[in-house]
Amino acid sequence: MKCHGNLLRVCFFCGWLFSFTSQTQAQTALYKTFESIADSLNGKLGVSVWHLEKGESVSYQGDQKFPMQSTYKFPIAMVMLHQIDQGHFALSDTISIDTSEYIPAAGHSPLRDQYPKGVRLTLQDILEYNVSRSDGTACDVLLRLLGGTAAVEKQLRQLGIQDMDIATTEKVQVAHDTIQYQNGSTPEAMNTLLRLFHEGNYLSKSSQNLLQQYMSVSNPWFDRRLKGLLPPGTVVIHKTGSSRTYRGLTRATNDIGIITLPNRSHLAISVFVSDAHEPQEKRERTIAEVAKAAYDYWVRRE
Repeated sequence: MKCHGNLLRVCFFCGWLFSFTSQTQAQTALYKTFESIADSLNGKLGVSVWHLEKGESVSYQGDQKFPMQSTYKFPIAMVMLHQIDQGHFALSDTISIDTSEYIPAAGHSPLRDQYPKGVRLTLQDILEYNVSRSDGTACDVLLRLLGGTAAVEKQLRQLGIQDMDIATTEKVQVAHDTIQYQNGSTPEAMNTLLRLFHEGNYLSKSSQNLLQQYMSVSNPWFDRRLKGLLPPGTVVIHKTGSSRTYRGLTRATNDIGIITLPNRSHLAISVFVSDAHEPQEKRERTIAEVAKAAYDYWVRRE
């Protein structure tokens, strides 16, 4: 468990350098709030929150790896959109998807359910399924087009993202419950990617806008996480991730994204709940409480 003190970070892709300020008494209080929330949870909590304009942050177990589940669809989408920006693909490209690529029935795939005999879709449609509908089959198709998990992970390493692993496909992950730990990330690594996305140094403006649009899709089910306790109308772009529950154990309940504060500044926030023996309502409430505590802290300082 740690808070940030004088922490220095470098993005190797875009060359910028930024530092977080020394831990203040108020930031320590926010950390203790996160700690209290974690103490009430029968499971593991990881949090990283960065104020993107102020360069301030508070982290609780933010340097520990957690299974990403479907939050890994965000970095995969970013890498694909970068490849589109580089001219290697086009949003209008039509991609054939055979039934052999469909993930098992235990996994979430509206695409598979809608097209039981296979389908041809544009790359833009596949990206939308991957992000807005969290479709496991669409995710694996993107991985196939990008050259596999190792190729995507290599792109992340070139961006300076060291503590995020893209190791297996959705098809493999769905079929074997414990494999999901191989697709792991620290909350701070995920926030590094969120900052890179927000600052527009990796994607073209059109690609950035498209991904932001897909991450803005509101789903009442998953709005109980980061958005759950925030004031109505708060702008949040986010990507959730969830595992199934086996014998009362849920290995991953996650939400990562960017919250817009009333003064139009922004919080990058990654919250991971893992290995929890708690009902879904409690796991999602935990994420909502973390987001509300962070929101309230920085709004009071505006």
